Amino acid sequence: MKKNRIVVIVTVFTVLLYTGLIIGWHLYTPYEDLTIQAPGADNRPEGTARKADDVLIGEFFMKYEEDADVGSLTGKWNSFRGEQTNNIIQTDDIIHTGEEAYPEMWSIETGEGHAAPVIYNGRVYLLDYNEQLNSDALRCFSLETGQELWRRWYRVPIKRNHGFSRTVPAIGDDYIITIGPEGHVMCCDPVTGDMKWSLDMQKEYKTEVPFWYTGQCPRVDNGVVILAPAGEEVLLAGLDCRTGETLWTTPNTLNYKMSHSSVMPMTLGGKKTYVYIGVGGVCGVSAEENDRGTLLWNTSKWQPSVVAPSPLQVSSNQLFLVAGYGTGGALLQVDRSGNAWTATVTDQYKPNEGLSSEQQTPIFYNNMIISVMPKDGGGHRGKLVCYSPSNLRSPIWTSAADERFGLGPYLMINNHLFVFKDDGELYVYEVGQRDLKLLKKQRIMDGADAWGPLAYADGRLIVRDAHVVKCLKIG
Repeated sequence: MKKNRIVVIVTVFTVLLYTGLIIGWHLYTPYEDLTIQAPGADNRPEGTARKADDVLIGEFFMKYEEDADVGSLTGKWNSFRGEQTNNIIQTDDIIHTGEEAYPEMWSIETGEGHAAPVIYNGRVYLLDYNEQLNSDALRCFSLETGQELWRRWYRVPIKRNHGFSRTVPAIGDDYIITIGPEGHVMCCDPVTGDMKWSLDMQKEYKTEVPFWYTGQCPRVDNGVVILAPAGEEVLLAGLDCRTGETLWTTPNTLNYKMSHSSVMPMTLGGKKTYVYIGVGGVCGVSAEENDRGTLLWNTSKWQPSVVAPSPLQVSSNQLFLVAGYGTGGALLQVDRSGNAWTATVTDQYKPNEGLSSEQQTPIFYNNMIISVMPKDGGGHRGKLVCYSPSNLRSPIWTSAADERFGLGPYLMINNHLFVFKDDGELYVYEVGQRDLKLLKKQRIMDGADAWGPLAYADGRLIVRDAHVVKCLKIG
């Protein structure tokens, strides 16, 4: 009995002690003369504070090899669709098309995405996204070995939406320019990786980035990088590749929004022109020095809500336009009379009625338009097809019934068409005027969403799916 009384007393005392300590801790004020200081009263140097949504483009750099040997390779694949913007290569390289499998030279893993590389003097450059670090990264590799040489990156948190990175850089002797998923433009030295300049299109132009992130690839014309911010005030802009200085802008009087399509240089009516498909219509802007940036013509008769393929020139005054999600294709004729221009849609149809494409920009080769049909393309869905610009309703030839490629890319090398099925199988065809001959096919990877465009230089073909990039020796 006495023992129980002692236990009760100790318990009550312990409870009272801890209760008193907790109450005292809440009531005690260690400093009674605290004052609130105005911002800047701590004399911190201006500019050192960081906001949560600030993106410091190119902030971080990692170099993996001090004196990397990239060999003596000099081949170039310098931008989206190559130097001639047509996805066609004429080369003296001997391209192997026999039964022997193409050897894999190297393979690298990436964040989930569909961005494709450029190749320049033995180096490969790829825009990637690191989901663990929430960062865009420009990565540089050796074309010969696949060894990573350096990486320039910056934090920009975004959520996965059918992957992250989608764009192809533009490169020259002393610049490489990228556009990240949120419209961040970065220019670096292609050898050292040193930062040269940067631009945030959302902040600078009030750009509204498309739902599936930026798909627009930078295009360089005579030392000027052409961008289509399609912001509140600026439709197109030309910046000095080496300094980032704005050289000209085109006012956005058309109120276009940014699409996934890229600006394409063309000569129409004898005049150098930048052609752009925005959300809202199609337009042509002068690319000539005396009036560069001047809006020449536009039409709202063809304005898909989502467009990824870029415009394709098929004659001196005709463009083939195509988009997915039920839009189909159209033929646009641009006519000039002195300084007056007109743009007229002369043919338009749904994807099951004629030549179409959902994601890849078709190839115009030997007066033939080559494409892969979209999933809503009727009986030809997913097939490789060829049409004449004079008849966009009936194909000249198609691939076999069991040769369907989804959203996969394709590239013409000499007279050989390389097509990458979106599950990772490579097909090689010989293209004739009236027929198509399958030469070989090879399983490259058990891939998924292999949508990124192909790149070629120095006998090497680079392919990718959503997670892996591989280099094949084909020549």
